[in-house]
Amino acid sequence: MFPRVREIADPFGGVVRISIEPRPGGALVVIDRPDAETPANVTLDTYGADILLGYIMSARLAVPDEMPEEEIGGAFPTRFQLEPHPEAAIIVDQLNDEEPLRIPVTLWDRIYADLCIVCAHARELARKRQSSLH
Repeated sequence: MFPRVREIADPFGGVVRISIEPRPGGALVVIDRPDAETPANVTLDTYGADILLGYIMSARLAVPDEMPEEEIGGAFPTRFQLEPHPEAAIIVDQLNDEEPLRIPVTLWDRIYADLCIVCAHARELARKRQSSLH
């Protein structure tokens, strides 16, 4: 079952790949754009994936207006920003020297749906790892 990798495409050819991999204490979620001119990817723990999940829904409700950014710390410090114009996108920046990941509005619904499944898998992996420690 793991690692789990899915490619999600929009009607215009945009592609996002989402994978989940087990790690001590839970799982890692890796999101990348294999179709992008400049390769970009982010690695999130379960907390970061949950924040992205909520940020996608909040951005859907906010567009065409702006909304505040979210920033998380921990092992994978990340900033989530809404770019409402000219074409809405969520920018996911790992706060390092790497290129930020740009998620266009045309992929939000599909990514949201897949992240719901991914986050459930990640929580189950964490639960199994916790129960094996006891």
